[in-house]
Amino acid sequence: MGAEAAVAKVLTPMPSVYSTARHRVLMTTDTVSDVWPYAIELSKALIARGHAVALAAMGGMPSREQQREVAAVPGLALHASAYKLAWMDEPWEDMRAAGKWLLNLARDLRPTIVHLNGFGHADLSWPAPVITVAHSCVLAWWRAVHGAPPPPAWLRYRQCVEASLRASDLLVAPTYATLRSLERHYGTHGGTRVIAHGRSASAEQNAAKGPWIFSSARVDDAGSNGQALANIAAKLSWPVYLGGDTSHHNSNSGGNAIDNVRMLGQLGNAQWRRWLAHTSIYSLPSRYEPSGVSILDAALARCALVLGDIESLRELWDGAALFVAPDDEQALARTLQQLIDDEVLRERYAALALRRAQMYTPANMAESYLCAYNDLAAPRGITTSSAQPQRATLVQISAPTFGVRQEERHGNAAFPHVWNREPGRHHDQVIAWHGRGRSHRGGRRPDP
Repeated sequence: MGAEAAVAKVLTPMPSVYSTARHRVLMTTDTVSDVWPYAIELSKALIARGHAVALAAMGGMPSREQQREVAAVPGLALHASAYKLAWMDEPWEDMRAAGKWLLNLARDLRPTIVHLNGFGHADLSWPAPVITVAHSCVLAWWRAVHGAPPPPAWLRYRQCVEASLRASDLLVAPTYATLRSLERHYGTHGGTRVIAHGRSASAEQNAAKGPWIFSSARVDDAGSNGQALANIAAKLSWPVYLGGDTSHHNSNSGGNAIDNVRMLGQLGNAQWRRWLAHTSIYSLPSRYEPSGVSILDAALARCALVLGDIESLRELWDGAALFVAPDDEQALARTLQQLIDDEVLRERYAALALRRAQMYTPANMAESYLCAYNDLAAPRGITTSSAQPQRATLVQISAPTFGVRQEERHGNAAFPHVWNREPGRHHDQVIAWHGRGRSHRGGRRPDP
């Protein structure tokens, strides 16, 4: 879609209390990934605490269900467009147009914080501090899937991400593994924090469980590794249901050509959660999964989890899930069949997953972001975190501790294994924002 066709609309206007809110947050989101439910959850929690949020959606116009989700959050404003995202094919004309649109929104809304959930716009001439949240990265996906750097065709994308990281006042990642991957590909840029995603529980927590395995992994996505599930499904005594976009999957019988696999196609949020509520086992044998929102939903629905043994998922779910190497299909089949055959084991891991998931709450997520907002908005030289007992250099973690040792940061505990891995490499000192033309970050580019 060309930039001229990516019409922007105001779908939900800003409430009258916007101008008096402590924090006025202009938050970007997209309508085609897990960024959408994350943005809705965080916006709801921020508004409940007296702050104001205006969402600026890109990637495609919101569906009717997505518009209903916004309408269900009183006070949440939605500005929507179909501008392409940085990882899409030939997005650059759209991204320039989106930059103009976003700056016009900032001029009208006068935000105190600009919260970007994607790359490509942090280096605009924003009138407020900029937080960039790294939900995923093409270079990291490529390395995880292919074991090699991406081809030269992705050079412009790399430059786009580098510019965004340099221009951001704070970089946030959902896991330490994601943050370390970004540093591996782009180097270190300023302040960083790790804030885990939070999700609300489904209303159907006590639903009866059915004899099947469910997954959001796609057979055409080597990152989520749905093909591994498809390859071993015939060996399992329970069927495997795959929920997700199947538009790129060739099938000559309504999407059900793979033995013992049922293709459900794209599911809306309500359908997605209904399936999870009745699912016994959720499997995502991913090679790349930076945040795992779908896994969090499955855990909140009391599903036993079988996951790819990768660093980001170990960080979040170690001790609460069964892990298999993404390329070991025999181990995947053996582990799934073990859970099918052993109801006691299945119930045990479902309970462990639920207990872990209940620690990743929207309230904890919102409080951690508010600490970051407050640090950036504080007078120069003073941060809310500086009043806390300081370690030398660290990443702030908003996540539960699963071990004996606990350290409290802003009311949230940290992963002990994260603290101990590479001490001294990161910091959470945020230099308070002091206007455009700053010298401590990469330069802003002129308005588009």
